[in-house]
Amino acid sequence: MFLKKILVYLGLIALPILCWGTAIHEYHLKNGLVLLVKEDHRAPAVISEIWYKVGSSYEPNGITGISHALEHMMFRGTKKFGPGTLEKIVSENGGVQNAFTDSDFTAYYQKFSSDKLALSFKLEADRMRNLLLHSQDFLKEIQVVMEERRMRVDDNPQEVLLERLNAAAFVSSPYRHPVIGWKNDLKNMTVEDLRNWYKTWYVPNNAVLVVVGDVKPKQVYHLAQTYFSNLKPLSVPKLKPEKNIPPLGEKRLSIHTPAQLPWLVMAYPAPVINQNLNNPDPYALDLIATLLSGGNSARFAKKLVREQQIAADANASYNPISRLDNLFLLEATPTPGHSLIELESSLLKQIKLLQTFSVNNEELTRAKTQIAADKVYREDSITAEAYELGSLAAINLPWQLDRDYLKHINAITPRQIQMVANKYLQPSFLTIAYLHPLSIRSTDPSFNSLSNIGSLHVR
Repeated sequence: MFLKKILVYLGLIALPILCWGTAIHEYHLKNGLVLLVKEDHRAPAVISEIWYKVGSSYEPNGITGISHALEHMMFRGTKKFGPGTLEKIVSENGGVQNAFTDSDFTAYYQKFSSDKLALSFKLEADRMRNLLLHSQDFLKEIQVVMEERRMRVDDNPQEVLLERLNAAAFVSSPYRHPVIGWKNDLKNMTVEDLRNWYKTWYVPNNAVLVVVGDVKPKQVYHLAQTYFSNLKPLSVPKLKPEKNIPPLGEKRLSIHTPAQLPWLVMAYPAPVINQNLNNPDPYALDLIATLLSGGNSARFAKKLVREQQIAADANASYNPISRLDNLFLLEATPTPGHSLIELESSLLKQIKLLQTFSVNNEELTRAKTQIAADKVYREDSITAEAYELGSLAAINLPWQLDRDYLKHINAITPRQIQMVANKYLQPSFLTIAYLHPLSIRSTDPSFNSLSNIGSLHVR
């Protein structure tokens, strides 16, 4: 059965869409709320997610991290369900809940048995407009956020490097801001800032409700009307067009911070899928990332790790699904006895091979199969299914893209791989970052905490 699914995705056999997966049902409430429902009757469970079209890329200087801080406060209670009540209700009904903030969106979800969907809607509809946002709760929660930043970023040398690399590579793009926010902005954030952010963005006409699981679409729609239709829409700010400025030459960063191992990251600016869904370049870039590091048979693992033994690990990553143009990343750790300079040269040689020689059909087919297999595995999880739908809708891309993605992947030719590699993976476009480990026990008193160690050099 698994092989049959792969062959369907590769276009080697054809089946009607409904034989592979259940259709997506799309509804629009009068207040602007969008509802997407996908039936999945393999288990008596349902996941309900509310996606708000706001994240760190919406945040101006001075209040970076406010979307994530508000996410924390969303669990601090409403007028109807006081502090701690939300968690208690979800737990007592056998559910789990959580939330996440990204550059382009903030999302909240609950997983319940399918007969508890109405409860999920009741809770989310209430906290869409009735959050308490008490000053004393904020003062406690912002400390939690700053501690989270210290643990996840300031005390993590690789995250320090990535934060500084993004700030250098995204010169004029809002992606230069970390999702968790800059430390100084968090220290100076006020509860009034959060109240204004909440009132501005947490409205039904700026939200997408995604439901996947053992449900009937029309019943879900009627439940959504019952709990969400009385929420009034409000005017949402219209963002100005945003675009990163083109690079004028290579940029280099040297990060010196306590770490166990050196590390190399190289970033090329790259386009993403926008309203022109048929632009082949993002799909070709996705395939290039898979050709380079999609499993043990990919080029990095075969050449750099096993044959040359210059890299302990090496990866290429690229996300074609984002609101604004993104980065195509290469990252690697050298093996003992090899330098970051040697490793950089080896990575660039692999890029040059893609630009110079046409990839053979067998290797390209293997990469397409890898992407198809990943897609199949994601379909085994209602959480992953819901994420696919929500992440597209939250950046105003049609959910049909998820259904048709492999059709675009399968259309890419060896010639297109070579052309796209030459078009975007140019040395003069690069931002390159080296992580140079410092001793954890430095004798210099200025190096007594990871949170004040990193140094940045750009040329």
